[in-house]
Amino acid sequence: MLLGRHLDPIVAIATAPGRGAVGIVRVSGKGLGPLALALTGTSPAPRRAHYGPFLDAAGQPIDQGLALYFPAPHSYTGEDVLELQAHGGPVVLQLLVARCLEAAGAPIDDDPDTAVLPGLRLAEPGEFTQRAFLNDKLDLAQAEAVADLIDASTEAAARSASRSLAGAFSAEVDALAAAIVKLRMLVEATLDFPEEEIDFLQQADALGQLARIRAALATLLARTRQGALLREGLRVVLAGQPNVGKSSLLNALAGAELAIVTPIAGTTRDRVSETIQIHGVPVHVTDTAGLREDAADEVERIGVARSWEAITGSDAVLFLHDLTRVDEPAYQAADAQLAERLAQVPAERLLHLFNKADAAGAPGPFERARPGLRLSARTGEGLDALRETLLERAGGLASPEGLFIARTRHVQALRTADEHLALAAAHADQADAALDLFAEELRLAHQALQAITGQFSADDLLGEIFGRFCIGK
Repeated sequence: MLLGRHLDPIVAIATAPGRGAVGIVRVSGKGLGPLALALTGTSPAPRRAHYGPFLDAAGQPIDQGLALYFPAPHSYTGEDVLELQAHGGPVVLQLLVARCLEAAGAPIDDDPDTAVLPGLRLAEPGEFTQRAFLNDKLDLAQAEAVADLIDASTEAAARSASRSLAGAFSAEVDALAAAIVKLRMLVEATLDFPEEEIDFLQQADALGQLARIRAALATLLARTRQGALLREGLRVVLAGQPNVGKSSLLNALAGAELAIVTPIAGTTRDRVSETIQIHGVPVHVTDTAGLREDAADEVERIGVARSWEAITGSDAVLFLHDLTRVDEPAYQAADAQLAERLAQVPAERLLHLFNKADAAGAPGPFERARPGLRLSARTGEGLDALRETLLERAGGLASPEGLFIARTRHVQALRTADEHLALAAAHADQADAALDLFAEELRLAHQALQAITGQFSADDLLGEIFGRFCIGK
């Protein structure tokens, strides 16, 4: 999306494709009065619904509906906005868009050097919300929350996106940025007036201010990680030898027969994924091919390789063990090989599950040596405990009230700010000799925070963000 085109008037269908009772065509730009007159035969009063026909070039009605006019700056985009609410048939809406483009190019009072709305064009994905951002109606984090609210797959995600859209996340980021600016001013003032010989670090309590900023940032970063998980979901991979019950567990968690379950080893050849909800939190569960070195054929070998890829990119790995076979030497040897390879997974991401508890006796040495959960995918025993454990692994999202939706780039920006603040603390320990470096690290931390709300953002970042929106939003 080219930011240089943001002054062009734009038009698009603002409702989802398909048939419905109502469909909306939205126009945004400057000076939409003549276009509204050409389309409706009247000049709609600001912010009042006008019912009547939408006219074609010959003055014949295309449809009957409501016209709503929002003059700048009191509109979604900050520009003049005209919304035509017609019947929700795709042909009707396309006719209205075509009529808007036709009417915009028509001369005013037969003067060939004029046009009703010069330069009107079809909107690009996310361009209406981009205009809202460029016209200071929304900051960048709020603009992203618009897309997150539309895409929300759970009630918790929708409520959190709504909080971000209302500015809760931006307010916390802005408060941190303001604290850093205050500290920067003190540091840079000391650099500008060294002759006063003020012991800056002690009298201005710079170290105390910096410590409080870092503590607040750590809290915000933890909540932002949770918000990112709430938006994107927890990626969980089921791993283990063939026939330990991975597919049965996937089916039990999903409440549907998604994966084929048979006594034949190697039944699952490729990854099978399903998204479930645990207390409103999306959890993406992937069943993988049974992990073994002696794969039966090339197809199974490819499936095993893909299993390891899924494990590498997961947030949690559930290592399943078959309680009915744990006393078999061959099973134990193969399990030990898998455990050795899974040692690459951080301990906080690995969870041992002991399946088929309904067919096993009391816990033995094999189970006692590996802390984990005992369950039965067949009977459902232990599944509730597993769900709660997964929520704990997600950072305590069982009660997501108060969270705001967040994205990976927000987490990365906060981490970058934290890294610069850590360097600032190191320079502050060196007192006046490193005050210039102290000030520079504070500036870089401030810049990283500004990137979240869009006060400091490259054009290519904006293009990438808004290009993922739907057209009409």
